[in-house]
Amino acid sequence: MSDRVVVEVEDGVADVRLNRADKMNALDSAMFHALSEAADRIRERSDVRVVVLSGEGRAFCAGLDFDSFRGMADSDDSGPREPVLEIPEGRITSSGQEPVYAWSSLEVPVIAAVHGVALGGGLQLALGADLRIVAPDAKLSVLEIRWGLVPDMTGTQILPQLVGLDVAKELALTGRMVEGTEAVALGLATKLADDPRATALAMARDIAGKNPHAIRGTKRLLDLAGRVTLAEGFAEEARIQRALIGSPNQVEAVTAYFERRDAVYADPS
Repeated sequence: MSDRVVVEVEDGVADVRLNRADKMNALDSAMFHALSEAADRIRERSDVRVVVLSGEGRAFCAGLDFDSFRGMADSDDSGPREPVLEIPEGRITSSGQEPVYAWSSLEVPVIAAVHGVALGGGLQLALGADLRIVAPDAKLSVLEIRWGLVPDMTGTQILPQLVGLDVAKELALTGRMVEGTEAVALGLATKLADDPRATALAMARDIAGKNPHAIRGTKRLLDLAGRVTLAEGFAEEARIQRALIGSPNQVEAVTAYFERRDAVYADPS
């Protein structure tokens, strides 16, 4: 795996850190590939129950590295064009969208810990997480409008779900900076913490101590809400609950509670 992203797994928690501190974890081609690869590797691991996504150094992610991406979308004779905006047949994402969608599409919950800045693509990466814990003085912005662009890393589809359509348009059309406190008030972030990564890891460890099948089932059902009909949502809810009731991990949850001990769960196969 590229050294652009560091992954450490302990007790069911994958600690994933963007590792380009000298550039405030800006997104270059190597970072795009490393993020997608890291998510794919985690997807293959049955022992990961929760992911914490953070950035090394002074920031979560400063957004696009324009030096690395300048001219990437232009077709010329200097060499092959990287298809960051093209969606390959059989997929729903371009290679520019996949580094975000890869995290939101994981079966396990992802918690983004945001400090410093999360700008443009960096904010969209945070939006790809299920939860966002931000420092009070963190600065977030849908910054693409400054460069005459639109958010193109899945942000246009995720942002309105979190803050409402009108606020999403205001943020995307102005590109204004939002500090952590306002981000929580708007619904752009989940909660404040002076040390977002430590708080995210503590939350992740708490979640990882629950039935891993119920964790995955809960995320799946909540992600379906509003995207399928009520009949489909109710049917899936009933299907997942039937599979859980009486299963070894569900029995262990009840037994451990009444025996006043920590539960010991089997990882999904």
